[in-house]
Amino acid sequence: MRQELMSLPKTLADDVARNLVMVAQLLDEDPERAYAYSRVALRLAARVAAVREAAGFASYASERYAEALAEFRATRRMTGTVDLWPVMADCERGLGRPERALEMAGAPEVHKLDKAGQVEMRLVAAGARQDMGQAEAAVVTLQSPELASHAIHPWTARLRYAYAEALLAVGRESEAREWFAKAVEADHNGTTDASDRLAQLDGVEFVDAFDDTEDAEDAVDTAERDADDADDDDAEDGFEDDEDADVEDEDEDEEDDADDEENDDTDDGDSVGDRAADRAEAASAPAPADDDLTDEADPSSFLDSPFRAPAPGDRDA
Repeated sequence: MRQELMSLPKTLADDVARNLVMVAQLLDEDPERAYAYSRVALRLAARVAAVREAAGFASYASERYAEALAEFRATRRMTGTVDLWPVMADCERGLGRPERALEMAGAPEVHKLDKAGQVEMRLVAAGARQDMGQAEAAVVTLQSPELASHAIHPWTARLRYAYAEALLAVGRESEAREWFAKAVEADHNGTTDASDRLAQLDGVEFVDAFDDTEDAEDAVDTAERDADDADDDDAEDGFEDDEDADVEDEDEDEEDDADDEENDDTDDGDSVGDRAADRAEAASAPAPADDDLTDEADPSSFLDSPFRAPAPGDRDA
């Protein structure tokens, strides 16, 4: 790819290379973004075969099979190689044309493929058989010397996995379990989910510990909120009880005040009666004799008061 990019001006080659790097990094985890970067590279250097191939894989990963097939055909015309023949046949499957994929599986180009390419073509042909409802034929298609070999190759795990899937489709569950186990043995990089499929057949159910932890934390938070709400309710009840007690105390105070007022009224009534009796007694008493009158009782005695008005002689002095 670097060799192909050297045909471009350096600045342009750097820009295209950066976009191709992003395509490679995002192809598996975010195909849509990888597709977007591939379109940028394609606008910058559509005449470079490596760019057309990268654009084809980005379209294939994002399930744009028509675009992918067009880019792979352009790459094949520009390079003259047949390395992309199996993925081109799989694009035919994606477009709903499994018969065309089977025709490509029997084409002379297949004999020009290396061992890995021939295994990929066998996988595509088996998938086309399954698309056409020919499950037994798919099992037969995958039976090959590569499947029977004990040697481990980059494609071994995928081949064994596909064979296990085909066996499961025809109801041969025990054999499917055996081949899923063999796929696990060959899958050192985790390219398949053979271990999960094997666990499903064995009836093993996996539980995510992190989910349990989150559930426990949620339960604790809920319990704490309930406890706080209960404390708030108790505090409100206590406040209401205090208010009720205050109201009762106020009622008692009002009753005491009423009793005191009644007692005061009674006392006032008694005092009025006593004063009336005293006045009656005084009125019935005999008047004092004139001999009993003293100077102090003389009405003119107030003239001798030290506060009398000064005499004229005193004023002059």
